Amino acid sequence: LNLPQFVQLLETFVGEDISLPTVKRLIAFIKEEYKQTEEEKMEQLEKVHHMSRLAQRKLILEALFEKWDNNASGFLDLEEVDAVLSTFKEGMDKEALRKAKQHLCSRYPQLSRVGKLSPRAFQTFLELVASEFTGDGDEAIDNLVEFLTASVERSHTEYLQSLTRRKWLRDIQQAAETSGASMEAVYKAVFKALSQDAEAHGDNKKISAYIALLEENQPSPERGHFLLRYVACTADDAPYVLNKILYRDMKGVSFAAVEEGKPIHVPRVQLHGNIHFWNYDRPVEERKGSLLVLPLHDACWRAFGILGVDTLRDQCEKTIFLTHEIRFYQGVSHAFSKAYHHICTLENVLQMTVTALDWLYPRAPSIHTVVTYLVEPGKDKTCDYALRKMITTDNTGQKEIHSSPVLLLRKENLSRDYLFKCVDSSEAICTSVCGEHHIAVPLRDLSGQAFGIFDISVGRHQKLPPHEHKDLQKMLKIAQAACSEILEMSSEETEPTDVLEAEHTANLRHAGILFHQFMLQDLRECV
Repeated sequence: LNLPQFVQLLETFVGEDISLPTVKRLIAFIKEEYKQTEEEKMEQLEKVHHMSRLAQRKLILEALFEKWDNNASGFLDLEEVDAVLSTFKEGMDKEALRKAKQHLCSRYPQLSRVGKLSPRAFQTFLELVASEFTGDGDEAIDNLVEFLTASVERSHTEYLQSLTRRKWLRDIQQAAETSGASMEAVYKAVFKALSQDAEAHGDNKKISAYIALLEENQPSPERGHFLLRYVACTADDAPYVLNKILYRDMKGVSFAAVEEGKPIHVPRVQLHGNIHFWNYDRPVEERKGSLLVLPLHDACWRAFGILGVDTLRDQCEKTIFLTHEIRFYQGVSHAFSKAYHHICTLENVLQMTVTALDWLYPRAPSIHTVVTYLVEPGKDKTCDYALRKMITTDNTGQKEIHSSPVLLLRKENLSRDYLFKCVDSSEAICTSVCGEHHIAVPLRDLSGQAFGIFDISVGRHQKLPPHEHKDLQKMLKIAQAACSEILEMSSEETEPTDVLEAEHTANLRHAGILFHQFMLQDLRECV
């Protein structure tokens, strides 16, 4: 039990109307009767020390990754890291390095194809290398970190540039985590990061940017199996680009970027001959500048769209994208991919929740309302998280999907403190608010932490009729199982995730069906 869970357990045990002297007697009793053997104490201390060591190692390796990834691209080149490690101890441990690399590629099959290390894969690689050495594993990791840290030099200017860029990338992730499963805030954060970098680190370039997602070409299959639909762009380009479709038989390098899986840089579009110009109002003689098209990859390095950046609005002569800019734009495309798939996962969870509530309402008419919240990180230091109201369902099955932001902060909602206690403890809580009885139940992520909440109001009933209570328990059990399945599918780097927009739509339908699949499985086990 962690601290919030322990407090919640005691509060549930003593009830709401307990007197203070009784609480004090209970505390005194626990202090006197709770005994811990020396063996248990040492085991607990060892566990705490181990967890602390792992957390410290994670921070050290993340800092090392960032030092190597100076342009914030989000990846390191496996061969480059391998080449430097091969000189460790004057090349005496090449066999250990070969075995570690072999184990790494079996764990991350896409590595043999793309050769790019994510922060997680980088950490795994170093741990595998250290495990092949004889002696203490922690000391081996420390020696590797010290060696790799000394292998790369960064100037103060480069350090500050990297720091700024990483802040912009974090803004993209924060937009995904605090947008209530809406992509609009993510698009804005992406274009803001690109524009700010062009201004600060790209000689004040004026850029246009756009995002297109791959879809199955159902309207005109004779023009190619897939199409690219432009779902977002910088404001000035919206009349020309937004919602437009690029087919494979049209001019352009976007499909080549998707197929080759790497950025395509056209330094002078006027000399290329195979560029599609969306803005037909721009005179031919003004169609000058640079174009960069970056493929958008999922966790398995499958392309699902493109991020395009050009300087056609900039009439300066020197508008070519430099290597450090291209690498940062790769970091932006990677950050967008993570944000996009995070929101896809939330949409799947919400779709499953809607199905679960549809199943519940005819079976439990005594339930007045069920409000579904998502837990979001706090936007400032005064609160570590907030609750966003997503869905409200009444006992007739009518649902209100809250599109406008309805955020609950702890300090502003003392009467709903039970919801925040539910998040803190990741445990169900029963309480009364203004005469109405509420049951707050967490939806847990794969680590056991609450990332969503069902706030179930049963009105003035002290408790539900037995058959309704049983159905409620069943719904909550199945919803948690389905939720864990959705999160498992989205977190696995070696398993396919959504690539085409059509696949995402199909996955939304699957998320709804998933609840019924788990319900059927539960019934079979009971028979």
